[in-house]
Amino acid sequence: MTQGPIRLDIAVGYAVPRAGVPAAASFRRWMSAALQGRIREADLAVRIVGEDEGRALNRHYRGKDYATNVLSFPGELPPEVKLPKGVTMPLLGDIVLCAPVVAREAAEQSKPLAHHYAHLTVHGCLHLLGMDHQDEREAQCMEQLEREILAALNIDDPYRVRD
Repeated sequence: MTQGPIRLDIAVGYAVPRAGVPAAASFRRWMSAALQGRIREADLAVRIVGEDEGRALNRHYRGKDYATNVLSFPGELPPEVKLPKGVTMPLLGDIVLCAPVVAREAAEQSKPLAHHYAHLTVHGCLHLLGMDHQDEREAQCMEQLEREILAALNIDDPYRVRD
């Protein structure tokens, strides 16, 4: 784990009306919590999209023809891009959250909307760090880390089944 202060350059973009969607400061706080102690510096972005854009992205990049709650795109420079000697680009990647899907899921799961956004933002950040949940062991490790990060933000366990 990386110790000391973290330097993050986080861009937040809204492709949907802002009503009901958390402010950029909230996304920055959640991303910082997810990355603290795991990375020293990074440039990353989060984009909040509508159903059509979320569906188009999921179809194009994952071959699934529906909008999903969160997509993560790890940063990779094309091989033809050469950085000048001594220049580093700590590009971590992009996270895309689909506002209508997030809102629908929060309502279905009886969760505060902001808490669901926080969870999915943390989840997306962990994917950018290379974590995954393709098998049961990976899923358990990732979920436990999400619980710990969210607990530090005073957010309930997102995997707890609610009545």
